[in-house]
Amino acid sequence: MDPVRNPYAPGAGQRPPELAGRDRELQQFEVVLERVARGRPERSMVVTGLRGVGKTVLLNTFKSMAMQRLWGTGKIEARPDQSIRRPVAAALHMAIRELAPRHRAPERIEEFLGVLKAFAMRDPSAAKGTSHWSPGIEVPASRGRADSGDLEIDLTELFVDAASVATDLAVGIALFIDEMQDVPAADVSALCAACHELSQSGGPLIVVGAGLPHLPSVLSASKSYSERLFRYARIDKLDRDAADLALILPAREEEVEFTQEALDALYEAADGYPYFVQAYGKVAWDLAPRSPITLDDVKVSAPEAEEELAVGFFGSRYERATPAERDYMHAMAQIGDEPVATAEVAEALGRKPSSLSPARDSLIKKGLIYSAERGLIAFTVPHFGKFLRAQPV
Repeated sequence: MDPVRNPYAPGAGQRPPELAGRDRELQQFEVVLERVARGRPERSMVVTGLRGVGKTVLLNTFKSMAMQRLWGTGKIEARPDQSIRRPVAAALHMAIRELAPRHRAPERIEEFLGVLKAFAMRDPSAAKGTSHWSPGIEVPASRGRADSGDLEIDLTELFVDAASVATDLAVGIALFIDEMQDVPAADVSALCAACHELSQSGGPLIVVGAGLPHLPSVLSASKSYSERLFRYARIDKLDRDAADLALILPAREEEVEFTQEALDALYEAADGYPYFVQAYGKVAWDLAPRSPITLDDVKVSAPEAEEELAVGFFGSRYERATPAERDYMHAMAQIGDEPVATAEVAEALGRKPSSLSPARDSLIKKGLIYSAERGLIAFTVPHFGKFLRAQPV
């Protein structure tokens, strides 16, 4: 088999050749775009799921759908302990640049850019008298709009003004936020307040977030009305038909087939998780001598695929943990793969739950575990417990 023609793409946020099993989410977003375009009230959208289920791929696909409708788009990736003020300013700058050539009133664009520049430069965390903002905006910063230093006020005013520019062109603006669970708590509150204002005014600007399964609880802890503010889409592993399609259709384009036994073995190995489907499919293709790819080819290739996952997908995350954090995760893995009680972990380690809080909180901050609900924790990475049970304690 020619590795150059290998269609499978296991990568972080890399779109697979066949985006199988996500028709419902794509249709939901199509409805959001159409309703906003018609001036009807619509909620912003949040996609949640474990690592490797394709949240970033879906977010990028949504972005492409918005761009096809000539919307202004911008995307950021949230980081822990980093304010979203500057990243949001850069993303909205990009969105307005997409709209500016079609706008008939250049002074309206300049007016908004002045507000945008003022918003970005009014960063309370920056050292006094300094500004590292260099967006290439030549207009002077405006005064008295989106520059109070209070992010909730400033973000709301910025969103309203950006939506007004989009209204002039009868289109919308979409701000995409990946790893949304990492947005600092105060900024989450400001973001929700700004979205709430837009939902009331009907401004054509939406926020589309993607994050880990506990993102809805992060949002609701910030603003009680966030449960009604966003349209939530929880994505999980693919069912059997979708997982098979993700393998069969790209191969068929290259005139390659799979035997039914090979598909059975690949589904059992990948368990339907999109990243694993691509990983196992790629190695099976590379090691198969010819078409069709058979059960024997899968058996030969599976150990190599598992080794690659152990190093790149699991191992890279495991290496980020301290010894105490690794002990905590090993204890979780020994209890089972379902969400486990923090009290059980403490009992397994022979410690008081309170003494393990720093390790647990640090693992949550690093994105290795999440709190499924009060008193329960789970791995953010599918099959991570299985990986840990194979590692020496």
